[in-house]
Amino acid sequence: MPTAEERLAALGIILSEPVPGRPSVVPVARYGDLAFVSSRGPTVDDDGRRYTGRVGLDRSSEEAYRAARLTGLNLLAILRAELGSLDRVTRCLKVTGLVNGAPGFTATAAVLDGCSDLLVEVFGPEIGRHARTAPGVAELPNDYPVAFDLVVAVNADRR
Repeated sequence: MPTAEERLAALGIILSEPVPGRPSVVPVARYGDLAFVSSRGPTVDDDGRRYTGRVGLDRSSEEAYRAARLTGLNLLAILRAELGSLDRVTRCLKVTGLVNGAPGFTATAAVLDGCSDLLVEVFGPEIGRHARTAPGVAELPNDYPVAFDLVVAVNADRR
C-alpha cells in the first residue's frame, strides 16, 4: 500500500511552500495526536490565476471545484511543513469548507468535493475519508470562492 508521500509523487503533485497566515494565528495547532490546520483559501494556481468571486455568479461550479482542490493542496503544504511528512497522518477527521456562493447557489457539497477528493487521492480512502461541514456563506476573506480548515490525527512518535 503506497504512502501519502508516494501517492503525491505518483500523482505528480509538488507542494508549494506554505503561504504565511495572519501574525496572531498559528498555521497548525497541535494537541496530543490531533493537528488543527487553520483556514486557508486558494492561492495562485499553476497558470497564474487567482481564484476570487462568488460561485454561481463570478465563478462556475467547475472553477470553484478547482479552487477547492488548490486550497486542499495549500492545507497539505502547511501540514507537511508542520509534520515533516504527510506519512505521519493517521486519519483525516474533519474538513470544514465554506463556499462564497451567490444567492440561490446550493451545490456547495459538489464544489467542496474538490478538496475532499484530493484528500482521498493522497491518503487513500481509509485515511483520507472524513466528516465534513459544507455551508454556503455571503462572503469570505480576500473574496475567495472557497475556504477550508482541516483536522487530522497524527502519529506523534514518527519523525
